[in-house]
Amino acid sequence: MSEAPVIEAVDLTRHYRVRRGMFAGNATVRALDGASFSLAQGKTLAVVGESGCGKSTLARLVTLIEQPTSGRLLIDGKDVRSADSAARRELHQAVQIVFQDPYGSLNPRKKVGAILEEPLAINTRMTAVERRERAEEMMAKVGLRPEYYGRYPHMFSGGQRQRIAIARALMLQPRILVADEPVSALDVSIRAQVLNLLMDLQEEFKLAYLFISHDLSVVRHLADDVMVMYLGRPVEQGPGEAIFAHPRHPYTQALLASTPAVYPARRRRRVTLSGELPSPFDPPPGCAFHRRCAFATDICARDRPVPRDMDGRQVACHHTEAIAAGTAPVRQAVPA
Repeated sequence: MSEAPVIEAVDLTRHYRVRRGMFAGNATVRALDGASFSLAQGKTLAVVGESGCGKSTLARLVTLIEQPTSGRLLIDGKDVRSADSAARRELHQAVQIVFQDPYGSLNPRKKVGAILEEPLAINTRMTAVERRERAEEMMAKVGLRPEYYGRYPHMFSGGQRQRIAIARALMLQPRILVADEPVSALDVSIRAQVLNLLMDLQEEFKLAYLFISHDLSVVRHLADDVMVMYLGRPVEQGPGEAIFAHPRHPYTQALLASTPAVYPARRRRRVTLSGELPSPFDPPPGCAFHRRCAFATDICARDRPVPRDMDGRQVACHHTEAIAAGTAPVRQAVPA
């Protein structure tokens, strides 16, 4: 019998009403427009896509920073939209986040010890001695020396600051950790160390990771499942191994083809994307990707594809079988 997922989302959406200008009136931005997924304890779901695809909006919903506009989001079986204040406090402790910028996410006026103890001081009745013991224990687990307890964030490198941020996120012993581009601001030489640390902590604490990234070379090494987003909607999702070996959506193929590969066996035929990501103020009709897709036909411009099963994953494409078989016609020019 499979264990119940720690996160389950069904047709999750987040829309914003914004002003386009003094005379243009209001508009609706569909930042997240129907995402469904589940995440089990001890597993990693990677969410990938270009900037503006809805990754960070999804992170804000899962961490309860914002409420969904519609759809269902269940954390530990509790619906976040109907949870009372006591249940929401418990959910806030169950879900923690590590931000992208290790320089901006730590209070420069507080010492490391105070930064780590703050979540305990707010959410628990632990004594000062107990809080310090927990903080020092967590510092050791993330590879920080005991003498760092009394130092300020500006005295550390980017990699060390991100270790502090990871330790802070784990102080309340969460079940779910949202990692929002956690290594993109770090030097290349430090990224592998932080990623290995995250993997070791996941194994020790049985954490569920929602890992948000645009770097597919990073995602390849740690994701159990992958969800590829485009303009607020998943276009392909399933086991990471299957998606990296045989991507089925044209957008996924383009993303993987643009990822540098040292080994010739991992290099893919170059797939060029024309134009830019459409504006969320005015998304195109039908498939949001059709104006950049080499395989688009009239139905793509008219009908939005529904995700359907193919080769063990969900693919939102009208022509995915033909593309996989190599029989889909290719347009000579894709308008920008």
